[in-house]
Amino acid sequence: MKKFFTLIAMTTLLTGCASTLNIDRTYSGKLQDSRARFLVIHYTVSNLQRSIELLTGDQVSVHYLVTDEAQPRIYGMVDENKRAWHAGKSEWKDYKSLGASSIGIEIVNPGYTDTAQGRVYAPFPQKQMDVLLPLIKDIVARNQIAPENILGHSDIAPQRKQDPGPMFPWKQLADAGLIIWPDAEQVKLKQAGFEGHLPDIAWFQKKLHVHGFAVPQTGELDAATQNVISVFQMKYRPANIDGKPDAETAAILEVLTTAPSTIGTPFLEQTAQAQK
Repeated sequence: MKKFFTLIAMTTLLTGCASTLNIDRTYSGKLQDSRARFLVIHYTVSNLQRSIELLTGDQVSVHYLVTDEAQPRIYGMVDENKRAWHAGKSEWKDYKSLGASSIGIEIVNPGYTDTAQGRVYAPFPQKQMDVLLPLIKDIVARNQIAPENILGHSDIAPQRKQDPGPMFPWKQLADAGLIIWPDAEQVKLKQAGFEGHLPDIAWFQKKLHVHGFAVPQTGELDAATQNVISVFQMKYRPANIDGKPDAETAAILEVLTTAPSTIGTPFLEQTAQAQK
């Protein structure tokens, strides 16, 4: 009995200490930044109700969900300061397991349907994009996420993911100054040269790696390399995503990895100028 009352007393003492904890925040370290280095865009491959069920279950989660209603809205599902389980096994440049260092956005979209004529991807209504773009701008401004780190799920997991797919209008993000985009005239000039002499597979693999992808460096056009090329094409050349190395794909890669440009002023620079 004596041991019991001693335990009660110790528990009360510890509880009292916790409740009176006082932290002086007079000083703040200069060397700090956001936990979030990346923003990753997904589609749900489900309707709205099923998307909510999945994203509030015990298998997967995300920071934000953009609906597909007549008037789309945004659900905040995980606080940005916490990790959401949306990226899985992933890699970009020198980073792996990006779930720990990213903010995830899911967009309600059915994904694709396999038909006799081939795979058909669903479009993203402009009303949905009109909601998504301000959300991205807000996240990027608060977390200082670099344009090259605004990615699709397929970018960071090209061997197992296709989202947000070739119908996602990345060019709208470029026009808003959010992501890097290849200069069309430079691409045209480079393409003319590559039409006469297409680089070998080792060149494509090296350039894709420089761009950020986890891609084999085998010098062979294996299935994994084709998957990465297809994902790259989905973003920058969605009219043809066959995964084959061609002159136009080579030209886009060359421009992005040697002299990248943005459409308009990068969004973070726009924000900084507006605050002056």
